[in-house]
Amino acid sequence: MLDIVVRTERRERHVRVSAEELAALVGRIGGDGDRFLVVQRVPDLPDVFAQVWHQAGGDYTVEYRDGAADRHFQVTVDSAEVVATTLAGWARQEGAGWDGGLAWSLLDTGPVREVPPLDLGDDERAELEQRVREVLVGGYATRAELAELAEEYLVTKDRRPLSREQAEALADRLWLERVAEQADWQGETDPERLTRAFTALEEAGITARENFTCCRSCGQAEIGAEAGPDARGFVYFHTQCTDSAAAGGGLMLLYGGFDGSSDTTATIGHELVAALEAAGLPTDWDADPGRAVHVTPLDWRRRLVG
Repeated sequence: MLDIVVRTERRERHVRVSAEELAALVGRIGGDGDRFLVVQRVPDLPDVFAQVWHQAGGDYTVEYRDGAADRHFQVTVDSAEVVATTLAGWARQEGAGWDGGLAWSLLDTGPVREVPPLDLGDDERAELEQRVREVLVGGYATRAELAELAEEYLVTKDRRPLSREQAEALADRLWLERVAEQADWQGETDPERLTRAFTALEEAGITARENFTCCRSCGQAEIGAEAGPDARGFVYFHTQCTDSAAAGGGLMLLYGGFDGSSDTTATIGHELVAALEAAGLPTDWDADPGRAVHVTPLDWRRRLVG
């Protein structure tokens, strides 16, 4: 699998695709509403991306940006196969030669706008950065979502202290701090074990969702829409659960059966505990179908994607 995220004009988000899946996405684009792909590395880094635009009947315009406006390049090619090979080489960071010897040209994106410093007191700045860091440690937010959080967090009826550009600069600075921290992590982390358990549950017919909705009420109301036709039950945790896990408080998992019976709910609970323990995670549950399953103790180090 390629360590990339691919976004489409259809608002799809494909995480860690294979070279073959990437080639299929490239080969698909061209029609109205489906004309471009944007590719970022995992973890996402500011001003590092590749993208391709294609209108049916025309050539492909491929671009990549290598960390700054003066490192933004473009080329036009007539083959989807060449585009897919080029993007896969970029994704693998294959060094010199990944671009296939294409005739890249520097793209003039205009002058870089200077971002003014934040006009915040020490207390406001500390409060804002603390909240952004909390969401960062949770590990599910993208850079764009963090920037939106930073921009809106201190807004009042009469005051909007951060511009979009200032919010993006703040979010990117804190994002890169977290990327540097996670570079020292070794091996599989507890959140990755959790994802492994959730994947096993999905394969067993239990709809499993991480960081799903804002609260329990919304989760219970919306989880049914996530289920496939053969799903027997569900498990999820919402964003407040994520915040608690990121703060060191363990993780609460909510579960149930789609038929509403306590027997099915109990069965789902037992399967959930078994999947967690098989993934190497400790659980706290007394087999009461009316009680949530808690994963504790838990070392919450979720690697960023973006």
